[in-house]
Amino acid sequence: MKIALIGYGKMGHEIEKIALQRGHEIVCTIDINENDKFNSPEFKSADVAIEFTSPDSALQNYRSAFAANVPVVSGTTGWLEHLGEIKQACETNGKTFFYASNFSLGVNIFFALNNYLAKIMNQFPDYDVRMEETHHIHKLDAPSGTAITLAEGILDNLDRKKSWLLNETKNENELQIKAFREGEAPGLHTVIYESEADSIRITHDAKSRKGFALGAVLAAEFTKDKKGFLGMKDMLKLDDR
Repeated sequence: MKIALIGYGKMGHEIEKIALQRGHEIVCTIDINENDKFNSPEFKSADVAIEFTSPDSALQNYRSAFAANVPVVSGTTGWLEHLGEIKQACETNGKTFFYASNFSLGVNIFFALNNYLAKIMNQFPDYDVRMEETHHIHKLDAPSGTAITLAEGILDNLDRKKSWLLNETKNENELQIKAFREGEAPGLHTVIYESEADSIRITHDAKSRKGFALGAVLAAEFTKDKKGFLGMKDMLKLDDR
């Protein structure tokens, strides 16, 4: 498969390594200030583009890839206020887009576990719930996309929480998310249920970028020759009921 990489930093290089190991070809890399490459024959020849950049540049990257008729797999977070535009491009203009707030297989199992636990805990109002997440100092958005996905899973299944708030909450209906930025930590997420009697914690601790990169390449393989707006639930067929 021919793959283009949009974003050629640490994650881009890790994706390249795994893609080559799996027999794919990297036909184009696009980094900062290289937007002219979107119009190149090399980029247009790609079966799929994998995009890991920044919240500020992500949306325009998607538009440029769509203009070249190249499907996109993206793991960039912090841009979701524009999600409607991307879904519309897929639904009405025949574009293909695969989005995940986290491509790690383990994290997506963690998402399913989080949803299931929230459904159980909905029966036990004596337990309050909060979240903590830690990432490397280079991460620009907070809370992380992964933390937001976890929070949405809790809000969908726990009646006593109505919204999430970063760092400080004002009332008991709000889910607190504490975000820390330390060193080169690839990602640590913890959901904590606590009562006067005890506490229940579930945690996912990423050891490196390798799991994220492998998931992105697997998503690219899944996306090839498909149409529409796709995600990890489509690929992994996880059922959190």
